[in-house]
Amino acid sequence: MVQGEAPVEGRVTARSDEQPEEATAAAAEAPEELHKLLNNGNAHETTDNKSNKGAQARIKAKLKREKSEQDRLMTEEINKLLNDMPLEKNVTCGFWLFRGTFFQRFANQTAYVLLYGIVGCIFSMTYAYFNGTITTIEKRFKIPSKNTGIISVGNDISQTLVSAVLAYYAGKGHRPRWIGFGLLTIVLFCLMTTSPHFLYGPGEDALALTKEFGALPDENATMEAIEEQRSKTLCRLSGGGAECEVGEGNFAPQVLLFVAQFISGIGGSLYYTLGVSYMDDNTKKSKTPALLSLSYFLRMLGPAIGYALASFCLRLYIAPQLHPVINNKDPRWLGAWWLGWLVMGGLLSCSGIFLSMFPKELPRAAARRMVEEKRRRERHSLKQKESTEKEKLTADLEARAEQSAAEQKASFKDMLVTFRRLTTNKTYMCNTLSNIFYLIGYTPFWIFTPKYIEVQYKQSAATSSMVTGTVALAFSAIGVLLSGFIISRYKPKARYMAAWNVICAVLVVAGVVTYAFIGCPDNERSVIVNIHNSAVNDSVTCNSACSCDYVRYSPVCGENSMTYISACHAGCKMEHVRPDGKKVFYDCSCIPGTRNSTFNRLTPLDLANEANSRDLTGKALETALSIEYLEQLAAGQATPGACPVNCWTQFVAFLSVMCFLKFIGAAGRASNFLVSVRCVPEKDKTAAMGFGMMLCSMFAFIPGPIFFGWIFDRMCLVWGKTCTNKGNCWLYDPESMRYTLNFTAAVFISLGAIFDFGVWYYVKDLKIFDEEVKEVEMQIVQHEEEVNAEKNTEI
Repeated sequence: MVQGEAPVEGRVTARSDEQPEEATAAAAEAPEELHKLLNNGNAHETTDNKSNKGAQARIKAKLKREKSEQDRLMTEEINKLLNDMPLEKNVTCGFWLFRGTFFQRFANQTAYVLLYGIVGCIFSMTYAYFNGTITTIEKRFKIPSKNTGIISVGNDISQTLVSAVLAYYAGKGHRPRWIGFGLLTIVLFCLMTTSPHFLYGPGEDALALTKEFGALPDENATMEAIEEQRSKTLCRLSGGGAECEVGEGNFAPQVLLFVAQFISGIGGSLYYTLGVSYMDDNTKKSKTPALLSLSYFLRMLGPAIGYALASFCLRLYIAPQLHPVINNKDPRWLGAWWLGWLVMGGLLSCSGIFLSMFPKELPRAAARRMVEEKRRRERHSLKQKESTEKEKLTADLEARAEQSAAEQKASFKDMLVTFRRLTTNKTYMCNTLSNIFYLIGYTPFWIFTPKYIEVQYKQSAATSSMVTGTVALAFSAIGVLLSGFIISRYKPKARYMAAWNVICAVLVVAGVVTYAFIGCPDNERSVIVNIHNSAVNDSVTCNSACSCDYVRYSPVCGENSMTYISACHAGCKMEHVRPDGKKVFYDCSCIPGTRNSTFNRLTPLDLANEANSRDLTGKALETALSIEYLEQLAAGQATPGACPVNCWTQFVAFLSVMCFLKFIGAAGRASNFLVSVRCVPEKDKTAAMGFGMMLCSMFAFIPGPIFFGWIFDRMCLVWGKTCTNKGNCWLYDPESMRYTLNFTAAVFISLGAIFDFGVWYYVKDLKIFDEEVKEVEMQIVQHEEEVNAEKNTEI
């Protein structure tokens, strides 16, 4: 789940265990004193209820006027201080030659939020681009899918190892410079990812298909390559069927890709932990939700742009300067997968430099902090005038201790103390555990949604990607922006936001359970799995002699309206291409010749005087009138592709629920973040984010995909084979997947909801916005004035 005007300014009341004495006491005593103030005593209320209500209304109106006046005076004081304040090093924008009046005008929260969001957009593009080009990388370097999975978790491993430590040490330094360093490591990740192309070239297979290396242009080359692949899917009684796929290629490119992913995790942890905490510290608390949502929205655009960039680059040949003799529909085509990494690396290097030019503290934030400190000292001095010598001494000692704690330098010992303090913070730990269970529960919907849609509702890969990349993105963006602006506008209390997170969790669980009951019965009953395993069963079956072990999954639709894994598995020994280009398989021993009225069967007349039919050896048949051939036509027939099933209604229902869940899940992000950063002391904020990222990577991001990948494998009905190992899964059991996957996810999200309830329980006294603190203080001051007035009247 888990920035424009006034920056964060030294809060009047700090959070948790770093609260100043007078603010802590004020926050603690406020409920009881305010209750007495507004009710004027129980005895008075019973005797003169109407008079008390009028007094309460006048008091509230006066408090509102005083608060408005106080805000106006503070704004004037901040503006005056900004004009008179000398330009100190910690508020100076830029470095070396790149500093001065021109750069200083960008030292504001609006520029930071926009640049931070744009950088996040480019950064998220890198992950989408990697996913969009990984198939081409696998083909070029012959990388098995299991190794690809190991490569992809390299960034999570590094975040587990370094995110907490980096967040602690970098959080006490110049955060924009550290973010810039992190972005440079991501630039290195881009360069290392593209380096295998420059080290090993396009590959001999790709070069052999270009004019420059002797290949002859042939318009039929692509069709011949496709036809050669398809011909191996027939039942070959005499052997010569599909050959097993060769294993791994060069191991060195895989190491480079893994190291690159590992490095990207370091930069990612610095970007996410330091960037958000810097935004929160340099933004007025009431504006944080809206600006945070804006940065989330900009980051959400990254995946869509990343997939578009991948699509564009893969349309270019892997060696753009050469002229291929094939087109991009040919199965041998390799796109320019490396090109996008150079584009994204260049964008990140420029934006990283600009982001690192921001000052350690934005000028307006520094001015507001100084004004708050001045007012706090004034209140403190007024209190000291009325206090005893002992109280003065105690207050001075506590003030010095607080100042020394705030200025304490980073050390290993202090880091351990900080992490221990975080683990004993009940609100923080409940929120972190909630995030962990949510992340695990959401894993299948983040990673496997396109595959889930293809398996359950028989939609194309293009449709599945469009739904997850555009429609779902739109609802997530609306949820993030709307929730952020509502929170900024109405400033709900912490407990209301925690309650909203609980409601969101319950709605998400209900939606995931609903997924389990949105199935397509026609799809679940339309596939016949008839794999012959001679090692287990020696009995003769309709395809036991067909040598189908290494035939790829290429479904065919029999005339009995059932889908078979391939023409080979359906026992089809012959194929015919009609004049319109459509192919028909016949002499299929596993398909009964049912004479289905909706199936356009081949007849001897269709084959007469045509040379488009081929036997087992691929030779054209000389006659279509032999008795043997008529018997072959009498057997079952099939056409390429799975049998059509109508799952559109169920798909629309699934899409509706998914959009609702995307909206609800995104609507809880801003409130979850605010609770997570307000429940810890100000000095621990950055360390808390890094510590939380470490825990989430360790217990969610790494084991989550592995666990649900194991569940997917358990649902597999048909496995491919390689020469040395089991290959990818060809066909899943839709019904078992639907129930197992969604109910398992619902259990994890329910556990997250339980910890969200714990957050709601412990968060009752937490202050989220500056206005809440100021309102409490003003009410206490008003109460003290009335008490003093009563004493003077009695005297």
